[in-house]
Amino acid sequence: MLAAIVLILAQQKLLTVGSVAVALLIGSAIGAALAIQVKMIQMPQLVAFLNGCGGAASCLVSLAEAANPATTTNMYICGWAVIVGSFTFSGSLIAVGKLSGKVKQQPVVLPHHSWLTSGIALLLILYLAFAVYLRFTSFLLCGVILLLFAFALGVIFVIRIGGADMPVVICFLNALSGLAASLCGFVMQNPLLVACGAMVGASGILLSQKMCRAMNRNLGNVFLGMGVTAASGKRLGSDSLQLKKETEMTEEDKFSFSLKILREADEVIIAPGYGMAVSQAQFKVWELAEILEARGARVRFAIHPVAGRMPGHMNVLLAEAGVPYDKLLEMDAINEDFKNTDVAVTVGACDVVNPAAIRVAGTPISGMPILKVFEAKNILICKRSKRPGYSGVENPLFEEEHAIFLPGDAKETIDRLINGLSDRG
Repeated sequence: MLAAIVLILAQQKLLTVGSVAVALLIGSAIGAALAIQVKMIQMPQLVAFLNGCGGAASCLVSLAEAANPATTTNMYICGWAVIVGSFTFSGSLIAVGKLSGKVKQQPVVLPHHSWLTSGIALLLILYLAFAVYLRFTSFLLCGVILLLFAFALGVIFVIRIGGADMPVVICFLNALSGLAASLCGFVMQNPLLVACGAMVGASGILLSQKMCRAMNRNLGNVFLGMGVTAASGKRLGSDSLQLKKETEMTEEDKFSFSLKILREADEVIIAPGYGMAVSQAQFKVWELAEILEARGARVRFAIHPVAGRMPGHMNVLLAEAGVPYDKLLEMDAINEDFKNTDVAVTVGACDVVNPAAIRVAGTPISGMPILKVFEAKNILICKRSKRPGYSGVENPLFEEEHAIFLPGDAKETIDRLINGLSDRG
C-alpha cells in the first residue's frame, strides 16, 4: 500500500520529502494507536471501519476529480466512484455499530423498506445519467448530491441486516471498497490502483459467497434480512446418561457432575465460539484439552465456518494458544462424530450450535448448518448467560436434559474445571 501511494505521488509529481514525512508520521501515529487500543475481539469492527475508510478515500478523490472531468466517460466513472465509496463508508459505519452493540443488532425494517431502497438506487442511477447527458456545468455539485444520497442508501441498506449476518456484510463491503478503489484508479488513470482494487473486490465477493454457503443462505436473503425455511420440522434428540434436569440441580451439583463425566470420557469434542474470543479463553481451553488427553481421552476441536466474527476467527485464536492444526476439524469433517462423543464442550458458542436452526422454521438462522452438539451423550455449556446470540434466537440446547449449563466467564469456568480435574486426579 505504501509503495502504491508513493508511486501515485511520483506519477502526479506531488512527491516531496516534507509531504511524505508528514503523511508517514500521521499515518504511523494513527496505526500505532489502533494497534495498542484495539483488542483481538475488536478486529471485525476494525476491519469494517477500515473498509469504510477505503471507500471514503476513493469517494473524496473522485469527488475532487469531478470538479474538472476531462470527458463524458470520466464524468460517469467519477459519479460511480462517489456512489460506491459513499455507500461503502456509511454501510461500514452501521456494520461497526452493530458489531459493537451501539446499533440495534436485530434487523431494522422501515415501512416499505424494499421500495425505499430500490427507489433511492434508481434515483441515483437516473440522476447520474441526466447529469452527464445534460452536462451540468457544476458537476462537483452533482457529485455532492450523489454522495449524500448514496450515504443514505448505505445506512438504509445495512440496518435491515441482522447481526448474525454481519460477517457476510463485512466481506461484501470489503469487495465494494475494492470496487471503489478500482473506479478511482480509472479516474486517476492509474493502472496499479485499478488492478489492486479489482483483486480486493473479487476476493471479497468470493469470500461473501463462501460464507453464505456455510450458512445455507444466499446474498439476496442476507441483504433482504430474510431467514430461510428449515430443512426439517422434526424434533431431534439423542441418547444420554441418566441426568437430573438442570432445574433440579444446584450449581455445585452441576459442577461436580461435569467433573465426573469429564473424568470418565473417552471421546471429547470442544466447540469454540465468539465467547471464547471475548474472554480470551483459548489458552485455558487448550490446557483443559491437554489434561483430558493425559487421562487417555481423545480431544478434538469442531470449527464452524462462521464461528466468531470473521472467517478463520477460531482457527487463529486456537493456533495462538498452540493447538496443533490437525486437531482443528471443520464442521463437515466432524459433525457425524458427535453421536459417538461422550462429552461435547461448547465454549462461548451459541448460534453455531443452536438446534433451532434445524428444528424451527422462520428464524434468522433456520436452515443454517450447525455443529450437531445436541447429539453428544453429554454436553457442557460454558457461556456467560443464556441470552441469545447475534441472531436473537433462543437456544433450546441450554435446556436439554443431557446438557449442563455452566454460567459465567468462559475463561474462569474452564479454569475451574482444570483445577477440579487436577485436584482429584
